[in-house]
Amino acid sequence: MMINKIRASIEKRIQTDDEWDEAVEKCWQEEAAILAEDMEKTINFLDHECTADEFSWLSEIFDLVAEKTKNRDFIDCLYRVAQKFPEECATYNIISFIKDAESHLDTASH
Repeated sequence: MMINKIRASIEKRIQTDDEWDEAVEKCWQEEAAILAEDMEKTINFLDHECTADEFSWLSEIFDLVAEKTKNRDFIDCLYRVAQKFPEECATYNIISFIKDAESHLDTASH
């Protein structure tokens, strides 16, 4: 169920004009809410189901999810998945998005 929701949300984001700031922001909030809902399922999705294209689209909202959840396992998962998709990480500078997300963790969560 979560996988279908996130894939539908990603598809909506892909179809949204990048110049339409309000609609893009709405997509980001929806995606972040879905991913933050159940971190165990999110991490499982990222580790086992997420495609390189989905990962690159989701990188836009890694910081929002980290800010909402303060979850170290999520950040660790992002680094793992990034290793699976080096080409996308290089093309879209995804490691910088992961580092930005990591900066949202409280020092108490380390």
